Amino acid sequence: MSNIIELKNIVKNYTSKKKIRVLNKINFSFKLGKIYSLMGPSGSGKSTLLNLLSLIDTPSSGTLKISNNIVNYSSKSYNDKLRANKIGIIYQDNNLLSDFTAIENVYLSRLAIDENKNKALIDAKKIIRKLGLSNRANHLASELSGGEMQRVAIARALINSPEIILADEPTGSLDLKNAKDVFKILFKLKNKNRLIIFATHNRFFANKADCKIELISGKIKKTTNARIKY
Repeated sequence: MSNIIELKNIVKNYTSKKKIRVLNKINFSFKLGKIYSLMGPSGSGKSTLLNLLSLIDTPSSGTLKISNNIVNYSSKSYNDKLRANKIGIIYQDNNLLSDFTAIENVYLSRLAIDENKNKALIDAKKIIRKLGLSNRANHLASELSGGEMQRVAIARALINSPEIILADEPTGSLDLKNAKDVFKILFKLKNKNRLIIFATHNRFFANKADCKIELISGKIKKTTNARIKY
């Protein structure tokens, strides 16, 4: 399996009244075809790391490679295109546009690649149907249940067929039944040409990954191969 993401000496600091180091010289490689869970206490840097991997944030120092290319953080337009084509992001709070329908939320994500509106609508309908949401496609996001909203968020992340899926506490606001449903969907997305990384506080779900990473005080303390599978 080839490395699709490589981190070398990644540091991330935030400054308020004093400098706070959130990530401390992280070195790690993520391989295609695997699912990684990311664990750690609140404030350990899980969301910060995912924001760096999604090119939403920039490191204070160190280098990030995606598909063997060093990310140049000054090339914002190129990185925006890279994110649209290669990276699907699932947020804890889903971040849907509440005044838009389910299918519009998904459709708009497809338009980030090009302005082919007909193709965007066809693709949105397909992914909405695949996730069992056809009967809710024309409902406003604000009219959906928590589980339905998170499935729309997954559809939005998947519509551009990303090689990399990043999920930050994707079931943190859901009950156990809906959380299990979301993770079943997430694990079915695994294939040899895709990397999936999800952050969670739930050890049960974390243990289902191929590899479990623990972030403590800004460092990767250990990685383990998980044994429990769906």
